[in-house]
This record gives sequence, structure tokens and C-alpha cells, in this order.
Amino acid sequence: MSGRMKKMEKNGTNTGNPQALTSLIVVFSYHHNNTEKIAKACAEVLGAKVTTPQQVKPEEIHEYDLVGFGSGIYSATFDRSVLDLADRLPQAGTTKAFLFSTYGAPAFIANREFVEKNHDQIREKLRAKGYTVIGEFGCAGWNTNSFLKYFGGINKGRPNAEDLKKAGRFARQMMENARG
Repeated sequence: MSGRMKKMEKNGTNTGNPQALTSLIVVFSYHHNNTEKIAKACAEVLGAKVTTPQQVKPEEIHEYDLVGFGSGIYSATFDRSVLDLADRLPQAGTTKAFLFSTYGAPAFIANREFVEKNHDQIREKLRAKGYTVIGEFGCAGWNTNSFLKYFGGINKGRPNAEDLKKAGRFARQMMENARG
């Protein structure tokens, strides 16, 4: 776990506005902090607290109106730490969820179906706990795993400024969807 991840926690805001949402983002980000960048872009829009699966207590999740779960994609699914957290969550009540990820596959082959397939396992775990998954987002991330490191990796520079703008727009949509 990088020291940056421990330091990146940001307090959520609730202005007393009855339409204000309390939001939390749980993210696992490792190699190049690709997913952390997406988490921060979403958190800025939502006024959300950002934490890791290791830092959050499962029973705290129900205190939030909206929770984002994010991870890099490893072998076509979320990191084990996020999946294990989903297994330990209590029933959702009224909490809504959204999913986001970064992937190391070539950006030109990834489409909505690809992203949703990579989210299948976490989505099903959350739905089994009663969460309504209101949206999903994925984008390319810089990948230097395995032999790719010898060639400088793929998706270098991703997520880029445009990806972060898209993540912000996605977060605004999640806020609107969560309000109903």
C-alpha cells in the first residue's frame, strides 16, 4: 500500500441540504495509481471521502447514501481486497453503489461490454447484499506488467485529462441517479 493512498483520504461534505448526498469511494490502486486518479476525480465532484478496502469497516458503509467501489482489473475482475470487502458487507438498506475501474488491455479493444464483464463479480456480490448498482465506468490505465515493462508498457499516459473529465461527468451522473 503506497503512502500516497494512506494520505489521500478526503473528508466528505454534507452541507445540510436535504438533497446533499453522503458519499464514499473505496478504491484499490497499485501499480501506477491509475484507479486512484479516477477515484479522486469522482471524489472531487461528489465531495466524497476516499478510502481503501483495508481502511474501511464494512459496517460503516451503510452510513453513506452513495458508495463507489473501484479497482484496477486483475485477471478480468476487481482486486481480491475489494471482493473480500464486498463479501463482508452487511445488507445495504438504501445505499446505492457505482463501480469504476482501470484496465491494462489495449484501449482500442475495450468497450462497454468489456468493462461490464470485468465488473461482473463485484456487481453480483453487491447485488446479493441488496445494493442497487446505478452505474459503471472504466477506462484504460498504464500497464507495465510482465513483459510489457520491456517496451514501456501500453496505455502510457492513461488515464489522461480527457479520461478524468469523463470520470467527473460520470460522478455527476451518479449523483443525479442516486437522488432519483
